[in-house]
Amino acid sequence: MADDYGGVFGAFPYAFRHSESWLFKLYVLVGALASGIVSLFVIFGLVVLIGATAAVPGGSLTLSRSFYVLVGLFIVAPLVAPVLFVARRHRKTGSDRRYDVSLAFTGFLFILSVYVGLVISVPADLQTVPEPFTLGPITVSALVPVVELLYALPSLYGILPPVVCAAVIYGAHRLLR
Repeated sequence: MADDYGGVFGAFPYAFRHSESWLFKLYVLVGALASGIVSLFVIFGLVVLIGATAAVPGGSLTLSRSFYVLVGLFIVAPLVAPVLFVARRHRKTGSDRRYDVSLAFTGFLFILSVYVGLVISVPADLQTVPEPFTLGPITVSALVPVVELLYALPSLYGILPPVVCAAVIYGAHRLLR
């Protein structure tokens, strides 16, 4: 089959070609870029972690290396899931614009949730005082209390937004299929 996508890497161009939604096509590009960047960070971080702990005998360090890869997988999987779901749907049942738009929206929401989770988990000594910023003649200060609220949350809560949004991606897929 010339039209078959043949796996994860082929699903991106396949979904891009077969979707009628411009929002989803934009998500394919942004999702591919984001998942590539996250994958590189995980790979380079793992190399640094292995280099820093190479002289130490195995045991718990081997577990921490595996956990590092697992965390990276838990971030990359929801980034590529909307593309894989849409590619599979187009291959099996055909196009549905509402399905494509919904999964693109949930994919963008997941990207935003990862950022929010990172803001929540910033250590207290690295937090900066949020200040209003200007966009041309307009001063935006509405985000200052939001950032202060996120900084005030315990760092462990940083995992909550991505986990909830990953569940929303799966829920949208199940609801709209």
